[in-house]
Amino acid sequence: MRLVILDNYDLASEWAAKYICNRIIKFKPGQDRYFSLGLPTGSTPLGCYKKLIEYHKSGNLSFKYVKTFNMDEYVGLPRNHPESYHSYMWNNFFKHIDIDPNNAHILDGNAADLQAECDAFEEKIKEAGGIDLFVGGIGPDGHIAFNEPGSSLVSRTRLKTLAMDTILANAKYFDGDLSKVPTMALTVGVGTVMDAREVMILITGAHKAFALYKAMEEGVNHMWTVSAFQQHPRTIFVCDEDATLELRVKTVKYFKGLMHVHNKLVDPLYSMKEGN
Repeated sequence: MRLVILDNYDLASEWAAKYICNRIIKFKPGQDRYFSLGLPTGSTPLGCYKKLIEYHKSGNLSFKYVKTFNMDEYVGLPRNHPESYHSYMWNNFFKHIDIDPNNAHILDGNAADLQAECDAFEEKIKEAGGIDLFVGGIGPDGHIAFNEPGSSLVSRTRLKTLAMDTILANAKYFDGDLSKVPTMALTVGVGTVMDAREVMILITGAHKAFALYKAMEEGVNHMWTVSAFQQHPRTIFVCDEDATLELRVKTVKYFKGLMHVHNKLVDPLYSMKEGN
């Protein structure tokens, strides 16, 4: 496992965006070879999406041959609701880049048969050849996607009841009114994300520090689902200084000592422009 520590949120977001950019370009995607990218929602990835849009607008990065698979979607929220994850992804990312809408896969929380929708999503991932890079974020309780504490670490895409902590955390997006916050969601499973060839988790802010500690310094535990990624052969946690506050000093010192190696993954920044 790699832990990449940057000074602040903006630098962590930029590092993550550069990494995604370089991974896509090195892959050399084309008509018969799509890069499959798993994507999160929430406040944490917004800075990363902003930088990826910059790279696209400057001509350095294209998403023409990229397929995306989003982690989750609320159940029962209209697709065009401003807080649906469909709206989030289109407003904050997809409408600013050149992705084919048919290649942007988001679970349908209004499907007539929710289990069939989940099974079909897993099938689409399989048909795409699996996910090359799954980007995720975590909640303060260490959940990834909507795999709340106690979720199976081999779970697949399914319907989940949201924990009260998650509902409270999401109330800010619904005018602080708990009655408006959906209580159920469709989510990829921990096992779904573990199947990706590579996983990158974005963790920023002091309120995520205890979850990072549980993920890095304690054992694998279904009450902290992000800890499962200790078992993944290629995991990168990208965090800011605030998120490291609960880690041991020697842990932080060890990983900071590796930053000269980690920075080679994003420097130089590759480009799709001719001659680069």
